[in-house]
Amino acid sequence: MRTHFIAVIAALLVACGGSTGPISRSGGDAIAAGDSYTCAIVNGGVQCWGYNRYGTLGNNSTTNSLVPAQVYGLMSGATVVASNTGNGTACAIVNGGGQCWGYNADGELGNNSTTNSLVPVQVYGLTSGVTAISPGGYHTCAIVHGGVQCWGANDAGQLGNSTDDGSLVPVQVAGLTSGVTAVAAGYYHTCAVVNGGVQCWGDNSYGALGNNSTTNSLVPVQVLGLTSGVTAITAGGYDTCAIVNGGVECWGENLYGELGSSNTTACQGVSCSPVPVQVTGLTSGATVVSAGYYHTCAVVDGGVHCWGYNDGQLGNNSTTNSPAPVQVYGLTSGVTDVAAGYEHSCAIVSGGVQCWGLNDVGQLGNNSTAGSSVPVQVYDLTSGVP
Repeated sequence: MRTHFIAVIAALLVACGGSTGPISRSGGDAIAAGDSYTCAIVNGGVQCWGYNRYGTLGNNSTTNSLVPAQVYGLMSGATVVASNTGNGTACAIVNGGGQCWGYNADGELGNNSTTNSLVPVQVYGLTSGVTAISPGGYHTCAIVHGGVQCWGANDAGQLGNSTDDGSLVPVQVAGLTSGVTAVAAGYYHTCAVVNGGVQCWGDNSYGALGNNSTTNSLVPVQVLGLTSGVTAITAGGYDTCAIVNGGVECWGENLYGELGSSNTTACQGVSCSPVPVQVTGLTSGATVVSAGYYHTCAVVDGGVHCWGYNDGQLGNNSTTNSPAPVQVYGLTSGVTDVAAGYEHSCAIVSGGVQCWGLNDVGQLGNNSTAGSSVPVQVYDLTSGVP
């Protein structure tokens, strides 16, 4: 494992009392799992639970919550919620505009400041026309009127605007002014579905851009072989997955089997694939895919399958890593959405929410701090989640 990554994780564990990892899938949806916290749209409003040091729960406090807490001011009009991969930034689309809250040291909130916010703030200039939003490690991107704009840190080119200069407000991604239907921000890279194909930009150390190289790019590049048929995209820490013609394909880092395939090579001494590979057994029926930091989950024919690292987040009543998809215990039908966080996962099941995995700060939302390797019911969220 690379030394800079270990240093970053160690520092965050000390500072946060938890872990850090990304989650974004097609710019977020009705549920989002981030670094030790979870958010969901409930009856048009937004509720969050778990870790809250930087105001990630958006309830005007920094106190963790073991049960869902109402995000301040977001009682109605929310259509998408998304969570991030770094210290804790969350965003929502509300009445067509973008609002974000939580950690903001690199401008992740997009409100022309670097001050954390315990409540939602308006993303500068994005008051309408936003159809997807995705916070990454230390940056955020959104689809606005069919194009992509990004803001925050940009040291690896993850803003896609031909520079490596950060921005506290949204900037236009080079060349992506129309035709974009999904966007996903990873730790230091970003990908988008453009006219049915996939383009990515930013960090490429472990092949997360999918263009058969390990060279970073300050502008979007074409993912090898994915020029059509793509309906969803998700970005993990240093990996990316997409739904292609109903199947799932992944590329990038594969340290714990998060690509779901044995058809890999090595990038800087780490298992990887710099081009898309087919996830074992998932060739059809996939409707949602979500990459956590070292694991991935998908909704397939109404049930949930997960693969990769496993401290319980694969949900199969074990803690054994799996390089191939395994069935989440009890979730064989009725699932409409899934979200993979750092070491936990959640799903919308028949309008309610169930979660599994690590639970040290309440990210499972069941009024407990005991982890679970099988799904448990989120407190009081048995209906009302789209």
